[in-house]
Amino acid sequence: MLDPQGLYAWEPKGLAVVDMALAQESAGLVMLYHFDGYIDAGETGDQIAAGILDAQTHQVVARFDHDRLVDYRARRPLLTFQRDQWTDYEVPTLEVRIVQDATGAPFLLLSGPEPDVEWERFAAAVGQIVERLGVRLTVNFHGIPMGVPHTRPVGLTPHGNRTDLVPGHRSPFDEAQVPGSAEALVEYRLAEAGHDVLGVAAHVPHYVARSPYPDAALTVLEAVTAATGLVLPAVAHALRNDAHRTQTEIERQVQEGDEELTALVQGLEHQYDAAAGAETRGNMLAEPVDIPSADEIGLEFERFLAEREGEN
Repeated sequence: MLDPQGLYAWEPKGLAVVDMALAQESAGLVMLYHFDGYIDAGETGDQIAAGILDAQTHQVVARFDHDRLVDYRARRPLLTFQRDQWTDYEVPTLEVRIVQDATGAPFLLLSGPEPDVEWERFAAAVGQIVERLGVRLTVNFHGIPMGVPHTRPVGLTPHGNRTDLVPGHRSPFDEAQVPGSAEALVEYRLAEAGHDVLGVAAHVPHYVARSPYPDAALTVLEAVTAATGLVLPAVAHALRNDAHRTQTEIERQVQEGDEELTALVQGLEHQYDAAAGAETRGNMLAEPVDIPSADEIGLEFERFLAEREGEN
């Protein structure tokens, strides 16, 4: 493998800010990370990353070489054409930024397009950055499509070696093989190297998985802030407002939809309530519940990815 340092470059001003922060934060910094372009049902991770950058003060610390990592023919960057000439180009940016929360506490955010190539080298580069910047905990987040109704609370699946930071949530399956991602590989390699890592996946109703679902992003954000101690009220407020509008629109579409759509939602509600009752009463006393198998979850992942690839 080529030297991972060849994939990124430090921004001296941002690096100096991190070093000043580390002088005051002896325990180290939290780093959140999310890459767009993967499964991310309901645009859960995209909404959180974008919301943080819109609402909080931030500065670039390190930049990855997007020319090496992004396949432009698979995800073509947008160019703006006006009258008779090109006037703008949206350069893909994969960057580490130092951000301040509402109390002024510093943390790091790594976000941008998911690398298309050199995943192992990229994961090693992230590992180098984690060690250089004194990161004590890395946290990633995204949404996964599930057979759940929009009328019930969003479920979460925490993963990594610090799932104790998100108590009260159980995984819906024992084992499943799903299409890989750079986000997951980074988590795997960091944990393998002994770093503390936490992932938070929101369960997004599969029938709204291809549209923004702010309820999922808000639920994940609340779990992340509880786990890390970060204070991000502006991001949460914006997501809460978006969630209210989205739920209103979904209800309108369900009410105006056909009988098949109504029956689908009612069936998912019954399944969700039965599963919740089973957990409360204990499995031996519960009625039989049709819970998705690991194979069904994997198929749902693949179907969602295929639909996204078709849209692109």
